[in-house]
Amino acid sequence: MTTPEQHEGFMRRALAMARSVWGNTHPNPMVGAVIVEDGQVVAEGATAPDGGPHAERLALLARGKQPRPGATMYVTLEPCSTHGRTGACTDAIIASGIKQVVVGAKDPNPAHAGRGFDVLRAAGIEVITGVLERECTDLNLIFNHWITQDGPLLAAKAGTTLDGKIACRTGESKWITNEASRADVHRWRRLFPGIAVGAMTLLKDDPRLTARRPGEPEWCPKRFVFDGLLRTVLDKNLPTAFTDEFHANTIVVTTPHGGLGYVRKLRDMGITVWTFDSPTQRVPFADFRKKCAEERIPGVLFEGGGQLISELVRARQLDYLFVYHAPMLFADDKAKSIFSGLRPEKPEHAVRMVDVQHEHFDGDLLMRGRVQYPEKLIIDETVFSIR
Repeated sequence: MTTPEQHEGFMRRALAMARSVWGNTHPNPMVGAVIVEDGQVVAEGATAPDGGPHAERLALLARGKQPRPGATMYVTLEPCSTHGRTGACTDAIIASGIKQVVVGAKDPNPAHAGRGFDVLRAAGIEVITGVLERECTDLNLIFNHWITQDGPLLAAKAGTTLDGKIACRTGESKWITNEASRADVHRWRRLFPGIAVGAMTLLKDDPRLTARRPGEPEWCPKRFVFDGLLRTVLDKNLPTAFTDEFHANTIVVTTPHGGLGYVRKLRDMGITVWTFDSPTQRVPFADFRKKCAEERIPGVLFEGGGQLISELVRARQLDYLFVYHAPMLFADDKAKSIFSGLRPEKPEHAVRMVDVQHEHFDGDLLMRGRVQYPEKLIIDETVFSIR
């Protein structure tokens, strides 16, 4: 009889398989599956890119023959029970003769959740659920939001001191977080299909906004530049994101206040421009979210600056937050804070994080989780930001 510890060990192997396709399956989830016979892994699979076979089918294909009697399949996400482009995985499992399936997380789609379990059990298959459920659920935080909210996950990342500062009063910010934390940022960049920054961050830091990880080729997601006045086009020395080998992946998000001439200039350079109607130079985040959904971009990671991320919070449009805390403090009221623009009068008016995860990086601490807004979000109307 397999012990709970052994179940967890095989599920961790399935999780490793799922992570092997990190960022490659959007808008589908990352899923790993392994087949175990007599206490040994004999085959494994991970979700192919969108339109390709699912992990369960690839694991069965890798086995190359009918699994032995008593074989168990471990899968990180409930097997699909609907007939899409690749067919229902429950059908493939039933046809294989496997009599035990161990699952990590339930399908987050309310229309399907639990149905795969019912189909397998009706076919006489023993189904064990909830093994490493939290880890398996967390793996697909972008997909889970996409499938339940019918739109993209808008997340933000910040590296701060213990007192929430992202730069000294001089503007100097390199480096607050350590090398290990910065390497982890590139891991998340590789997961998100879109990265976003404000115009001032682009002009000041000239970031490449690509994922650069040891042993892997540089990878470029969709790069969004929020520039309501198209100030990033004024200088003859254009930002790297407009001129490098990945410039076709850059999308400037603006308003009619930026001027048609600059829009034409960007498009002539091969840069995509999304223009949203707005009474001010601020881009309406709700419209941006809708456009991302139309373009099947399930997640965008906002990396700065502080004004842009604060406006996301003020508009109640930030869904998820990554904060890397470094073990230092500035204790300077004039140092730059990551968040501004709210005026809570009581602790219950605070914006909170829920489903929080913690990770350590050589002394730095990553705190990440879903953003939960209070019923009453008090805005400081004296704060006015331009981007």
